[in-house]
Amino acid sequence: MDSIKEKILYKRNPLPKNPSRSQKVRYAFLCPPHGFLASLLANILVILFLWLTAFFLARKDALPGGNIFALFVLYGASSLGGFVVSLLRLPPLLGMLIVGFMLRNVPGIIVATDIDRKWSSVLRSIALTVILTRAGLGLDGKALRKLSKNVLLLSFLPCAAEAITVGIAAYMILGFPWLWGFLLGCIQGAVSPAVLVPFMIQLQEEGLGTNKGIPTLLMAAGSLDDVLAISGFSIFLSLIFSTGAAIWYQIIQGPLELAMGLTYGICVGLLLWYIADRNHIDLSIYRFLLLLSAGLIAVFGSKATGFGGAGALGCLTTAFVAGYRWRQPGWNKELVKPSTAFNHLWNYLFQPLLFGLIGAEVALDRIQAETVGLAIAVLVLGLIVRMIFTVIAVSGAGLTWREKLFSAIAWIPKATVQAALGSLALDSARELNAGPEYINLGEKVVTIAVLLIIITAPLGALGISLTSHSLLVKETAIGEDVHADEKYALADIKQSPPEERTKMIGAH
Repeated sequence: MDSIKEKILYKRNPLPKNPSRSQKVRYAFLCPPHGFLASLLANILVILFLWLTAFFLARKDALPGGNIFALFVLYGASSLGGFVVSLLRLPPLLGMLIVGFMLRNVPGIIVATDIDRKWSSVLRSIALTVILTRAGLGLDGKALRKLSKNVLLLSFLPCAAEAITVGIAAYMILGFPWLWGFLLGCIQGAVSPAVLVPFMIQLQEEGLGTNKGIPTLLMAAGSLDDVLAISGFSIFLSLIFSTGAAIWYQIIQGPLELAMGLTYGICVGLLLWYIADRNHIDLSIYRFLLLLSAGLIAVFGSKATGFGGAGALGCLTTAFVAGYRWRQPGWNKELVKPSTAFNHLWNYLFQPLLFGLIGAEVALDRIQAETVGLAIAVLVLGLIVRMIFTVIAVSGAGLTWREKLFSAIAWIPKATVQAALGSLALDSARELNAGPEYINLGEKVVTIAVLLIIITAPLGALGISLTSHSLLVKETAIGEDVHADEKYALADIKQSPPEERTKMIGAH
């Protein structure tokens, strides 16, 4: 028995200092399961246990051909697709989106068609609640108050310019009605924090662009950029689906829903300042549950009452107002735990579901090649305008032309907001029985949202990775800022005697 333990227990077979690949593989499969293999087995076991529970409750619906079975397959395959794509150093959401599309369109493995549309709509709405609450908690009120004019311009100018450009182009090129065109513009106008933020954190760690605060500037402006896009989307969504109402009501409904969302968020956020008790032993759990339920009420309640445009903004505002007070001295006990809970809920559950379901909404047999080509033309036109106005927005920030170019490239990726909002118009058209014309437009919006993610997420990620070291200035340990491609000269300076460094820096 001891000889067997000696062979199979990883604690008794530690890795050498410089292990070979075969030694690493052997070590990974030693007992008990550990490391990546342990995590993989745990995830598989969780999915298996949940499926068995669903099988004993729903029977046929949890078997192949059933709705629950299709959801489990989509979730597992999307998670796997995200992991595979992440190995290529691309955003995982791209793999999730592609897998969802494949499960709907590849002959022989069509599974997504078994998913009930109502279930899909509800799950996407819950995912929207999670991501908006997470975004609201991430907004720092104090930091936003200190934003300079240049950061405010970067938040609003490129987003507004792109939304207006896409709205006009969609009307003239795609034949969209004006309101649908600007709805599409608001969807496209938002940058993706899911792609942008990890890269900006990496740049901060490497000291690239930190001498002028470029990573911080882009992260802060990205949050406000999304708020503007979501607010505009809410207004146009309400205008589109109030076409049967009186003209005066159509005129005021957009601003009315905007005001309703803000009012709901402020009132509920203020309520969460005092409930639950700050000294409660389970404070973080209460905060998480209250925020989640308040967001779900905003999203589902706004649809149920006919004011669907107010839900997204109400959810975002609730989290922002509540989080603002929780950051204050004396109020921040257990703040990190609800934020961490929403992060985990998004990363491990709703991100694979949302992007998988969005990909599954795209039916290849309903897409015309001409429409795709024209949609890409509209997309590219919007991106060009966005990059131009990004350069204009940061022109007064004291950046070099290289840094301005990098800011424009970093402002390209789209993903999270597009996935969250892209299907809402289609869901609304189906729920309200708005007719085939509206449903067709909703399907086109979903298709374009998917194209946006597929094209811009990897393009932006690769653009940031490939240009950051050549376009940004690296902040050095000796207190001088040098261009990143001059690292070899910097190494010579660091290795020189102290009395010679001043002369070398001046000459350099």
